[in-house]
Amino acid sequence: MKKFNFRKVLDGLTASSPGSGSGSASNSGGAGSGSVHPGGTAGVLREEIQESLTSEYFQICKTVRHGFPYQPTALAFDPVQKILAIGTRTGAIRILGRPGVDCYCQHESGAAVLQLQFLINEGALVSASSDDTLHLWNLRQKRPAILHSLKFNRERITYCHLPFQSKWLYVGTERGNTHIVNIESFILSGYVIMWNKAIELSTKTHPGPVVHLSDSPRDEGKLLIGYENGTVVFWDLKSKRAELRVYYDEAIHSIDWHHEGKQFMCSHSDGSLTLWNLKSPSRPFQTTVPHGKSQREGRKSESCKPILKVEYKTCRNSEPFIIFSGGLSYDKACRRPSLTIMHGKAITVLEMDHPIVEFLTLCETPYPNECQEPYAVAVLLEKDLILVDLTQTNFPIFENPYPMDIHESPVTCTAYFADCPPDLILVLYSIGVKHKKQGYSNKEWPVSGGAWNLGAQTFPEIIITGHADGSIKFWDASAMTLQMLYKLKTSKVFEKQKVGDGKQTCEIVEEDPFAVQMIYWCPESRIFCVSGVSAYVIIYKFSRHEITTEIVSLEVRLQCDVEDIITPEPETSPPFPDLSSQLPSSRSLSGSTNTVSSEGVMKDSIPCLSVKTRPVRMPPGYQADLVIQLVWVDGEPPQQITSLSISSAYGIVAFGNCTGLVVVDFIQKTVLLSMGTIDLYRSSDLYQRQPRSPRKNKQFIAGLTELNDSPVPLELERCKSPTSEARENSYNRSRSSSISSIDKDSKEAVTALYFMESFARKNDSTVSPCLFVGTSLGMVLLISLNLPSSDEQRFTEPVMVLPSGTFLSLKGAVLTFSCMDRTGSLMQPPYEVWRDPNNTDENEKTWKRKLVMNYSTSPQEAGDHQYTIICSEKQAKVFSLPSQTCLYVHNITETSFILQAEVVGMCNSACLACFCANGHIMIMSLPSLRPMLDVNYLPLTDMRIARTFCFTNEGQALYLVSPTEIQRLTYSQEMCDNIQDMLGDLFTPIETPEAQNRGFLKGLFGGSGQTFDREELFGEATAGKASRSLAQHIPGPGSIEGVKGAAGGVMGELTRARIALDERGQRLGELEEKTAGMMTSAEAFSKHAHELMLKYKDKKWYQF
Repeated sequence: MKKFNFRKVLDGLTASSPGSGSGSASNSGGAGSGSVHPGGTAGVLREEIQESLTSEYFQICKTVRHGFPYQPTALAFDPVQKILAIGTRTGAIRILGRPGVDCYCQHESGAAVLQLQFLINEGALVSASSDDTLHLWNLRQKRPAILHSLKFNRERITYCHLPFQSKWLYVGTERGNTHIVNIESFILSGYVIMWNKAIELSTKTHPGPVVHLSDSPRDEGKLLIGYENGTVVFWDLKSKRAELRVYYDEAIHSIDWHHEGKQFMCSHSDGSLTLWNLKSPSRPFQTTVPHGKSQREGRKSESCKPILKVEYKTCRNSEPFIIFSGGLSYDKACRRPSLTIMHGKAITVLEMDHPIVEFLTLCETPYPNECQEPYAVAVLLEKDLILVDLTQTNFPIFENPYPMDIHESPVTCTAYFADCPPDLILVLYSIGVKHKKQGYSNKEWPVSGGAWNLGAQTFPEIIITGHADGSIKFWDASAMTLQMLYKLKTSKVFEKQKVGDGKQTCEIVEEDPFAVQMIYWCPESRIFCVSGVSAYVIIYKFSRHEITTEIVSLEVRLQCDVEDIITPEPETSPPFPDLSSQLPSSRSLSGSTNTVSSEGVMKDSIPCLSVKTRPVRMPPGYQADLVIQLVWVDGEPPQQITSLSISSAYGIVAFGNCTGLVVVDFIQKTVLLSMGTIDLYRSSDLYQRQPRSPRKNKQFIAGLTELNDSPVPLELERCKSPTSEARENSYNRSRSSSISSIDKDSKEAVTALYFMESFARKNDSTVSPCLFVGTSLGMVLLISLNLPSSDEQRFTEPVMVLPSGTFLSLKGAVLTFSCMDRTGSLMQPPYEVWRDPNNTDENEKTWKRKLVMNYSTSPQEAGDHQYTIICSEKQAKVFSLPSQTCLYVHNITETSFILQAEVVGMCNSACLACFCANGHIMIMSLPSLRPMLDVNYLPLTDMRIARTFCFTNEGQALYLVSPTEIQRLTYSQEMCDNIQDMLGDLFTPIETPEAQNRGFLKGLFGGSGQTFDREELFGEATAGKASRSLAQHIPGPGSIEGVKGAAGGVMGELTRARIALDERGQRLGELEEKTAGMMTSAEAFSKHAHELMLKYKDKKWYQF
C-alpha cells in the first residue's frame, strides 16, 4: 500500500511524480488557477492521504445480460429440465429457466443460429449455425461451453433431428441428403441417405432441400424425410430403402406425427394442411384450408398464405390440438401475424404484435409415442416471447417473469444506481404493482427449470431507462436479476399532438417529440428530473397520495448573440450584464402573447410542446412539480439540452445547452439565471470567438456525430442523444489537423453541472453552496449560490446566483466533477431528507426541511480545504481548493476521447472510471490519478453504446448492447471471483419420467422399435467411416474451461466424475429394478397361463 504525502514545497522546486502514470501537468490551469508543478504537489497541504486501492482490486468481467434476445431465429425446450433456449441472428444463445436463471453464450463465429436441439435431461444442447457447423454445448456448468464442433464443408445444413434418448443426430442438407452424427464423439457416421436413393428412379427432378426429419413414434427404425418440393419418404433404416413415398403438388414447410405413428400432418405453401395415413399413401386422408373461403364441391379451395409450421398434439380426454402459424387469407393483408389453435370444431386465432419466428408446444411427456397432453405454447416473436395457456378455453397468456419489454419503446438513455437506499425498491414496487396488466393465466410460468440463490454480494441496485415515447422505467437490478418496479409516463404532462396542429413540433422533432434525453435522480430525497428532446425539463416529487392539481410551467428564453464579437480584448469586453435583465418572469402557456400561428411569420417565444393547463389527476408515485421549457428565439428553435443537475438541498435545478445556462429555483418556481455561455466569463474570456456562421434550418435534432462514414440506420438515429454534440465537434476538430480556425465552432456548450459545498473563490475560508459548470471548450466556471439563511426565508426570500470569477481549464469537453475532503474521503452532494409533499397529517404541516450535508468530519474541520476531481474527454485533473492549485494531471488519451466518466465508490474508497471511444475501460486511483486498470474491452461500433454506457458504485457498469438487451459488467476483482456463486444453475438432477406401459397387445403388434439398435446400424463397424472431406471435427474448449467454471481445478473434475458415476449407478439400479419387475410379471403371467391350461385341458369343445 503506497502513501502519498502532500507537503509544502519551496518556490522553484518541483517534485517528481509519485506514480509514473500521472504524467506531467501542463500549464493549463487557466485564469484563476494556482501554480502547477509537473505531476507533483503544491500549496499548503498538511494531511497525509493513504490510498487503499491497488490494481489487484480491479478486473473486467461480463456478469449477466437482460432483455429480449435481439433478432431471434430459433427456439428449443427441454420438457424434463423445463428450460428454454433462444438462438439469434448474431450467433447468440439465451437459455432461460426460473427467475434468476438466465444465461447468455455466444458462438465465436457470429454466424446465425439455424436450429437448437436439447439432449433432453442430459444437460447438453446442439446448435446448428448458418456457417454449416454443429456445436455441442455443455450445460452442466454455469457458463456453458462448446465441447465439440463439426464443420460441414460440401453441404449446407437445413434441418436437424435428435430422437429422445438417442445419441445419433440426423442432419438434413440443402442437397437433399441425410447424414448421421454421433453426439458423444461428434463424428460423422458412414451411413448416408442420398436423395437419389430416397426418391423413385423415374423422378427426373431434384426434390429440394430436406425440410423435415423425424423417426416414427411406432418404430424407431423408420425415418420420415420431408423434401421442399412436396415429396415425403418413409425410410427403412435397416433395409436402407424407402418403404413408401408420398407426393403432393404444393411445397412442404413442416410435418408432425400423430403419437400412434399411423398418421402425420403436413403444412404447405398454399395455406393447406394435409393428413396422411401410412396405409394409403397415394393421396391425403384429409385436406383442409383452415382460413380459405368455402368453395363448391369439386372445386379447389382458395389458396392462402403459407402455413410455416404445424404441430399435431393429442389429448387423452379431448380432441387433438392442431396449432399452426400463418395460413391467413390473402385478402386480409392488414391483419397482424397470427397463431391458430384448432381444438375439435373450435378455431381460435391469436393475433400477435410482431411477426412469428418460431413456436413450440409444451407437452407433459417427452416420449413421442405417448399421448402428448399439451399444456402451453411458447411463441417466439421478432420482439417478444409469450406463452399461451392451453388448459383454459380462452387461451390466456402467462405473465412473463423476464424483462422482455425493455425495448417496448426504444431506449434513449440509462442510469445505474448501486447500493441505493434499501427501502426504495419496496416503495417503488408497491406503487408500480397497482398498475400491472390484468388477464394473465392464474398458473405459474411453465419455464421453471434450473436453480438459483442470492449469492454472497447482495446490495440494492436500481436501473432507470428512458425511452423514445417519453416513458421512464425503474428496474430492480439486485442479485443479478432485473424486474420492473415502476413506470412513469412523462408525456402525460403535455397535450396530445393533433394531426392538424403538428407543424409547430414537426419542424423541430420529426418523430418522438417526448423522447427522454437525460435523467437525474437523487435516491435519498427522491427528487427526479428529466429532460426531453423537445428542450424541456420536468421536476418530479414522490408522493404516496393521489392529487389533482394544475401543472406549474415556466418558459425560458435562452439566447447568445455572438455575431458582433470577433476577438474580444480583456479591456474592451463588455461589463458583466445586469442579472435583473436576465430573469424572465414566470408565466403560463395560455398567457403567451408572442405565439405565432400563421405560416410565414417568424416564430418567437413559443415552446415546442404545450403543457396541460387544466387540473390533472396524478396517481401515487412520481408527480410533476414543475415544467421548464425553452422557447423559440427569432425564428430559431431551442437547442437540445446537453447537461442537467438538481440539488434537493438547495431547491435549485440547472441545465444547459450549446447556447447557455439556465438556473431555476423549483421551490419558488422562478428563474434565477438565463445567460449565454459567453456572458458567464465576465471580462476574463480566455478564448477568442469568431463570428458564427449562418445557422442551418432544422439543426435542433443534430445529435451525435457518427465515428465513421457509414450511414446510420433510422432506428439508431431516432434514439440519438445530443448530450455529446459539443464533444463530438471537439473530436472532429482534433482528428483533422488541416481544419482551419475559420471552420471552428464558435459556440461553447455547457456539458457538465455539479452542485456541491465548496470554495467559490481563492480567498474563501469556508465552504458555501456552489455550482460547477463545465463547457465543451474544457473550461470550468464556479457559480456562487447565495441562499437565505433560515428555513422560513427560503420559501420567500430570493436566491442570488453570481459567477464567482473562478476559472479552471482542461483539454476537451468537461464530463464530470467530484470532490474529496482533506482526508481523501469522497464527498457526496448535500440533500434534503424525503417527506411526502401531500401528507395531510397535522404533524407534517409543522415539519421543517431536514438537510444532510454529508461531511465526513465536522464542518469546521472539513472547511479547511478540499480536492476537486475534474475529468474531460481528454484528461483528468485534481485541484486543491480554495488555492485552485492543480495537484495531479493525467492525460488519458491523445488519439481518441472519453465517452463516459464517473467518480465511483469502491471498497470504502474512490476511483475514477472512464470508457473511451476506442473501447478501453480505464480506472484511476484518487486523488493521485494512478492508472489501476486499462482494458481494451469493447470497440465503439454503435453510438447506442456511447449513449447508454454508465458506471456506478461497487464496481458495476452497464450499457445497451443491442436495441433490446442490457449488458451488465463488473470491474471488481472480488465480484469476478464470486461470479460463479451468483449465477444460476442450468442443469439440476431430475429423474427421467418412466414410459407408459404399452400393454401386451401394443407391445406385440406395435412395431419393431423395441429391438432397433442404432449403434449396430450406424457404428463404424457396420457403416464404415464418412469421407474426411465431408465434415471436419473441431474439439471445443468446454472440457477444459467448463471444469474451471464449475469447480476450478482437478477436484472439480473428480467431483463431476463421481456425480456421473453416481447417476450411472442410480440408473443401473433403476434398470435392475425394472428388469426384476418385468421378470415377476412374466412369472405371474406364466403361472396363470398354466392354471388355465390345466383347467380346460380335459374339456371338449362343446363344453365351453
